[in-house]
Amino acid sequence: MAVVDVVNSKAEKVSQAELPDTIFNVAPRADVLHQVVRMQLAGRRAGSAAVKHRSDVIGSTRKLFRQKGTGRARRGNIKSPLLKGGGSVFGPDPRSYAFKVPKKVRKLALKMALSSKLAENSLLVIDRFDLEKIKTQDFVRILDALDLDNALIVTDTKDDTLELSSRNVPHVKVLRSEGLNVYDVLKYRHLVLLETAIKGIEGRLTA
Repeated sequence: MAVVDVVNSKAEKVSQAELPDTIFNVAPRADVLHQVVRMQLAGRRAGSAAVKHRSDVIGSTRKLFRQKGTGRARRGNIKSPLLKGGGSVFGPDPRSYAFKVPKKVRKLALKMALSSKLAENSLLVIDRFDLEKIKTQDFVRILDALDLDNALIVTDTKDDTLELSSRNVPHVKVLRSEGLNVYDVLKYRHLVLLETAIKGIEGRLTA
């Protein structure tokens, strides 16, 4: 097991924590990480682009003029795609871009992402955030002490004080361990784990 230092809000070492090799010592594979990130981003796409087809256009179904004898091309009703204001022929319809990746692959990718942060010395374990009240200035002061400017913070339980204090700080995101995902781990430069969140991550990825 890898052993890392646990620091407090003043960046002072207070203890050490063990990180299981089954989660934090997995060799990364670009193809697996790419597949899972693509799945996450595809699921976020709205897929709401749409046009009105002939049946969706409101208009009369009366034949515009007689079939023969005018010298013009035959014409049906005013909703024809050939006329201004008519329906579209091959325009987009609402669709879902989502696709699924096997659960084992998703777990493996998350282990690889966590392992990469530890290998890059971009993983920090903190005992707790000393925030007595909701105050962004106090939160920023802690980030400065820890020398963090782009970080994903993972907690074990809901912490309104931390979440509300951090929501206006750019390039910082607070997640609970059950919401930990590959895209966010790779997106942020540093990964900050509350010491109590390690057990939750271990339980989730070894279940």
